[in-house]
Amino acid sequence: MSHCKYEQPRHGSLAFLPRKRAARHRGRCKSFPKDNAANPPHLTAFLAYKAGMTHVVRDLDRPGSKAHKKEIVEAVTVIEAPPMVVVGVVGYIETPRGLRALTSVWAEHLSDEVKRRFYKNWYRSKKKAYTKYASKYSTDNGKQITRDLERIKKYSTIVRVIAHTQMDKVRIGQKKAHIMEIQVNGGTISEKVDWAREHFEKTVSVGDIFEKDEMIDVIGVTKGNGVEGVTARWGTKKLPRKTHRGLRKVACIGAWHPSRVMYSVARSGQDGYHHRTEANRKIYRIGKGDDKSSAATEFDLTAKRITPVGGFPHYGEVNEDFVIIKGSCVGVKKRVLTLRKSLRTHTKRSALEKVNLKFIDTSSKFGHGRFQTKEEKKAFMGVLKKDLVEA
Repeated sequence: MSHCKYEQPRHGSLAFLPRKRAARHRGRCKSFPKDNAANPPHLTAFLAYKAGMTHVVRDLDRPGSKAHKKEIVEAVTVIEAPPMVVVGVVGYIETPRGLRALTSVWAEHLSDEVKRRFYKNWYRSKKKAYTKYASKYSTDNGKQITRDLERIKKYSTIVRVIAHTQMDKVRIGQKKAHIMEIQVNGGTISEKVDWAREHFEKTVSVGDIFEKDEMIDVIGVTKGNGVEGVTARWGTKKLPRKTHRGLRKVACIGAWHPSRVMYSVARSGQDGYHHRTEANRKIYRIGKGDDKSSAATEFDLTAKRITPVGGFPHYGEVNEDFVIIKGSCVGVKKRVLTLRKSLRTHTKRSALEKVNLKFIDTSSKFGHGRFQTKEEKKAFMGVLKKDLVEA
């Protein structure tokens, strides 16, 4: 039969073509929120590391819903976000062909973890990066640095700071810092540059940028799955059981003419490790690393930290500032994520809802956890044989 007997939506979206491995490991901000000069200068993005997932209990405040004023259980993701260090500023000029970088100004002192980013092999290098540049601060009382900052104030229309993560604060098996440009919004161009200059070699915490109940975007690279066939990669229908030469295939990959396979036909290949932006992730809590009761609520009897009993699987302990967002997010554990302020103006009730957590689960994520803290487990189990051996 030559005509189409059945009609149905296609399998898999063509919006994400080409489905190949991401060019960069760190999520890239391709755009930043719209600037408003009436606000004070502030950053619009932050780098953090995915630790793992848990669940929370809260009362839903959504009039009209069947679950209104009832307890609901929701999955959440914990993202560790140690303070970032500002080490430079870049001024951009808007041209008909897009943005053009006018000039960059770096801080006088850079840590080794950010210098590692400039070398392929830190061990064999002479570690001389930016030693000549740093001398600009001592010659002529930093006249050239001041001149470059004034040029940015005079000609630039967009100002972004260069900031890097502190790798000694997180235990992900890496010493080389992740570095990115973060746009400064709010205030005049002169105020932006002054703000950036004042923050050279200083830290900025995640609580300075985001706040509770805010909607943010999470940008990162998804979990890689290697080469997959069409059934897993595109979700095509499996062929009947008795099909010759396999059934996880596409039966017809196109007409005789045109005598080529069209781009829209599902084919096997790379699955996962794709660059993705997830919009509208609600922040449920921003916790401090030094807070002994960072996972406690007003309903909890005992103080407890966000790290579950035994630590997050494949990650470990969360000892720095962290963000709890609703639902899942891209990437595996330890993956660097870019958290960005939302590009949209939110009006939905679910986006504007004030969240009050009643319980955050910190039981073991390795098996069926029963206890919220190590002390609670010890009180229930009593003295064990291993305790006597250690004693």
